[in-house]
Amino acid sequence: MDGGFRAWGYALGRVVGVAVLGLLVGWAIGHPWWGLAGALALAALGLWRNLYRLEDWLRHRNRMTPPDAGGLWGDVVSQVSRLHRRKQFHKQRMLALFRELRRSSASMPDGVVVLNAGHEILWFNRKAGELLGLRRKTDFGIPLASLLRLPEFGRYLAKGDFSSALRLQRRIGEAVWLEFQAMPYGEGQLVLLVRDVTRQAQLETMRKDFVANASHELRSPLTVIAGYLETLSTEPDLPADLRPPMQEMRRQSERMTAIISDLLELSRLEASDEQVAGEEIDVTALLAVLARDLRTRDGARHEVEVRVESGDRLRADEGLLHSAFWNLVDNASKYTPAGGRITLRWWVDEDGGHFSVTDTGPGIPPEHLPRLTERFYRVDPGRARDAGGSGLGLAIVRHVMQRHGGELAIRSEAGQGSTFTCHLPVTRIVRQPVALPDESGYAPGQRA
Repeated sequence: MDGGFRAWGYALGRVVGVAVLGLLVGWAIGHPWWGLAGALALAALGLWRNLYRLEDWLRHRNRMTPPDAGGLWGDVVSQVSRLHRRKQFHKQRMLALFRELRRSSASMPDGVVVLNAGHEILWFNRKAGELLGLRRKTDFGIPLASLLRLPEFGRYLAKGDFSSALRLQRRIGEAVWLEFQAMPYGEGQLVLLVRDVTRQAQLETMRKDFVANASHELRSPLTVIAGYLETLSTEPDLPADLRPPMQEMRRQSERMTAIISDLLELSRLEASDEQVAGEEIDVTALLAVLARDLRTRDGARHEVEVRVESGDRLRADEGLLHSAFWNLVDNASKYTPAGGRITLRWWVDEDGGHFSVTDTGPGIPPEHLPRLTERFYRVDPGRARDAGGSGLGLAIVRHVMQRHGGELAIRSEAGQGSTFTCHLPVTRIVRQPVALPDESGYAPGQRA
């Protein structure tokens, strides 16, 4: 600040000195005002010369040296020169960082695409160009969905729910399976990771085919074995000491048959990811059937309560829905001790339709909850085998919900029982007028 005042004082002193000198010269020749005007004109000419040199240097500063000027002009040139050097330093640094970013992104095994709020391409690395068929320069600023022409990918971006990845098949010469994972940042911008998962998809297809074929091949011999075991166990001449092992063999063959049936059903569900259209289903009647079948099988072992809080119906595949709901009911029956309560509930709100099964069983520790819908995952393997479960029921429920656009939620605490809830979207709800009590005296909302 002090240097600035000194520079301005020096410049003002020079102007005053030139003016005084001009007045003295003009006084000597008898025209003081002409002398003053000439002196000021010379001073203005010097200012214009310095301004021209400064402007010329600013225009061509990359190939010219700064002008040699003193006083205030020298300070201006010095400050501009420092700013220019600082700018050049930061520019070179940013270029170096950008080149390093490009080199590192080019070596990544996954594709990276940066999209703006309108889902237009701002930048992509080399791998993304290879996987998606993008071209540099020509594709910048174009919406990515319009280039890929995959309807599901467009819906994925429009939905805005990026909690899970999207897997799609795209044909570029040959069929390629790609996995997309979007991550929001900034103001509506997205970083999109693209991965080639063709090998994983092929292995998964091989696994599914193997399970399906093996299950089909095992079903026939198991049916024969079960038939012979049933015949032998009812034989009156069968020795008494062979009856217990024969009954155990029958029980194990029935368990293996149930596992194979569940594997086949799961294979059918995994064969397609398309959502089912379905037909209108009376959920109230379905819950009554489930409760009746459970009471018939278990007798008075459990208290079964049905709570229907809405008469609205559901558009779904009845066979798949019955399978999913019965798996939840059967699961609750197996793990609820005698004298416990099983509650079946159906209700509808602004989020859609919801079916839940609540039991008073031992509950599930929280560390097991994220893995419950995995194939063959068991919280207590020994107890599950004793109960006769296949370990596939919840996996079937999860796939059925996915085929209907819904989801399975699990809430449980150790020692406090469990609640399994199927959440179905509001688009599948078929609204019904308020029902009056029927001949049995029950109406929606009352217990059955």
